[in-house]
Amino acid sequence: MKCPKCNFDNPDDAIYCGNCATPLKPSEEISSTKTLEIPAKGLTTGTTFASRYEVIEELGKGGMGRVYKALDKEINEEVAIKLLKPEIASDESTVERFRNELKFARKIAHKNVCKMYHLAKEEETPYITMEYVPGEDLKSLVKRKGKLTEGEAISIAKHVCEGLVEAHRLGVVHRDLKPQNIMIDKEGDAKIMDFGIARSVEAPGVTQTGVMIGTPDYISPEQAEGEEADQRSDIYALGVILYEMVTGRVPFKGDTALSVALKHKSEIPPDPKKLNPEVSEDLSRLILICMEKDRERRYQTAEELLADLRNREEGFPLRTKIRPRRETFVAILPFTDLSPQKDQEYLCEGMADSIINALSKIKNIRVTAITSSSFFKGKERDLEEIGKRLKVKTVLQGKLQKADNRLRITSQLINIADESIIWSEQYNRELDDVFAIQDEISLAVVDKLKIELLGEEKARVVKRYTEDPEAYNLYLKGKYFMQTFTPEGYKRAIECFQQALQRDPNYALVYSGLAMNDFLVTFHAVVRPKEAIPRMKANLKKALEIDPNLGEAHAVLGVIYANLDWDWQLAEQELKQAVQLNPNSAHIHYLNALFLTISRRHEEAVAEAKCAQRLDPLSPLMNDYVGVAYFYGGQYDNAIEVLQMTQTLNPNWWFSHVWLGFAYQGKSMLDKAIAEFEKAVELTGGSPWPMTKLIVAYYQIGKKAQADKLFESLKQRSKQEYVFPLAFCWIHLVRGDLDQGYEWLERACEEHDTLLAYMLTTPREIAAVKIFDEPRFKELLKKYGVVE
Repeated sequence: MKCPKCNFDNPDDAIYCGNCATPLKPSEEISSTKTLEIPAKGLTTGTTFASRYEVIEELGKGGMGRVYKALDKEINEEVAIKLLKPEIASDESTVERFRNELKFARKIAHKNVCKMYHLAKEEETPYITMEYVPGEDLKSLVKRKGKLTEGEAISIAKHVCEGLVEAHRLGVVHRDLKPQNIMIDKEGDAKIMDFGIARSVEAPGVTQTGVMIGTPDYISPEQAEGEEADQRSDIYALGVILYEMVTGRVPFKGDTALSVALKHKSEIPPDPKKLNPEVSEDLSRLILICMEKDRERRYQTAEELLADLRNREEGFPLRTKIRPRRETFVAILPFTDLSPQKDQEYLCEGMADSIINALSKIKNIRVTAITSSSFFKGKERDLEEIGKRLKVKTVLQGKLQKADNRLRITSQLINIADESIIWSEQYNRELDDVFAIQDEISLAVVDKLKIELLGEEKARVVKRYTEDPEAYNLYLKGKYFMQTFTPEGYKRAIECFQQALQRDPNYALVYSGLAMNDFLVTFHAVVRPKEAIPRMKANLKKALEIDPNLGEAHAVLGVIYANLDWDWQLAEQELKQAVQLNPNSAHIHYLNALFLTISRRHEEAVAEAKCAQRLDPLSPLMNDYVGVAYFYGGQYDNAIEVLQMTQTLNPNWWFSHVWLGFAYQGKSMLDKAIAEFEKAVELTGGSPWPMTKLIVAYYQIGKKAQADKLFESLKQRSKQEYVFPLAFCWIHLVRGDLDQGYEWLERACEEHDTLLAYMLTTPREIAAVKIFDEPRFKELLKKYGVVE
């Protein structure tokens, strides 16, 4: 409704004007004497809160709680009150952090910063009082006007920058700067709100319970990676705000919060001038400098940015120049084996994989994973097709010949557009020099692509995990066999890994490889998880003792905590650290997606699975898991579309047949589901997992004879080898044998069945899963700590 005094547009349920505080309803509708005693669900207009504040109206709500305009009757001044959400207020450590941070925020005395007053409690409900700023927040202003003129945007940015200069001088970083936190008063001046709040809610106790504070639209790349924010993070956010002011839109959009955050980490924003031709070249350049991924390339201080904003306003050239940027998307193809016996495939692939792993630790390069690069192994290499399929502009390829103890290696870095050779080198060395060759190739790629190595990145690129070439060869063979995803492959992998450790007991990658191999054999029901868990943890402990920064080891430990220990907090800590250490590892993003799925954060799981897919676009496993993440989130049509596309990559990839069958089950398309399960059983020779899905589906459609026959064969098989208890649990439940299903569920809990977390995450419309919501089953799961 419009205010009769100032014509300000207010919400229909407003009682006072949000601009001038004029009453919008008859005074008899407002009771100013009632005192609110328990404000758990919010404050009511006209009541008195904390025996001091007369509530005038609700101003809005956000990630932290609701904000109200009130009259402080003790000083007869209007203030704003922020009432914290219950999930935040209930965490005493978070409230204490608020209190500590506000001590610093209160020191900021500047006309462009909203004053923070104090934190208090009323009936166990914490609240924050602050200066009330009449006007409109910047988000609403941009939304109302579509976009601002360059002059308007610069004026507002200058005010914000002036406030940041003072805050940063006092050592206070905002960390959650966004248009919703910038108020524009009646004179057009900007004031920054909520200093001291963002840092307080970054602690694990809040974020790990699923409470998301703020919005990813303005998050800096370093914050998206979980790193500590500094003053340059605020400068990045102000760059995004400027971008939105002059274009009317944020630079990155996505289906989920995580997908947007990932774009801030990895994608270059469109030039704002292309979205709004009225934006000057200088302002466009200024915005893009603020939004550099690497904070060393941004404006380093708010003073520097403020100086250039004033230069632009007055028509002078910018002081700071944006550095030229070069595309850094590269594929490392497996080397071609020219050895007489053609027996060096593992070394050809292993060398490429080692170079990929080295380069993946650099933030400013995206290198395609070995699985996708290997797609072209043994085929005529059409560079144009490689560039199109892998979405890269540069490719490294080479040839390898081993004779006795000598290696001859030729390597070329090629520009796909014109097939010109950027760099080429030939090596004729002893086998012992294989590590030096890999280092030289990796650093040559970095140099020729003009990538700046930051901090410790060069040391990480040339880091060696062993000096023993034979131990290295054995590790490569073990990894090669493990990635066949077969029982025989897992067995041979263990043999190679153990032989590697006999040669070098301090080879950290081998311990991590052993743990990953054990995880896979438990996942595919080759051994009992309860037997493998201590062994996995011991190997990972050893790996991390040797190298605490081994990202792969942290990732595997994370999925063990999640899948086998059901400890979500420890799992998230390890996986977050793994992503920070290896931001371009497809496998680590994939393992993180596994965790996000079973912790029921389905939108984030899809986004993380897509990140893994981008890094390994031709891998059936990575493509497959995008569909799996969609399935667990109940998006069956999306799952079916993705899984059908995965089958075009590899029709014999049996996992996609199982998950496609599951997706069809979700849509009650049981005939199609059965066809997929039958194909998976055929491809695996009767593996227990797809066999279980087929038996369940047969019972569902009434094919009892076929189901009974397969069930009997599964029982006979379990006498000879390990079959995961959940197979029998699921089958008994769909048969209606609840008591036996309960007994097998208890065995699954005792065994720490790897698939239990997934079964509990399965959408409830899939057969037999609803039973877990019944009290008896819930109590059993609580008893073993599977659920809280």
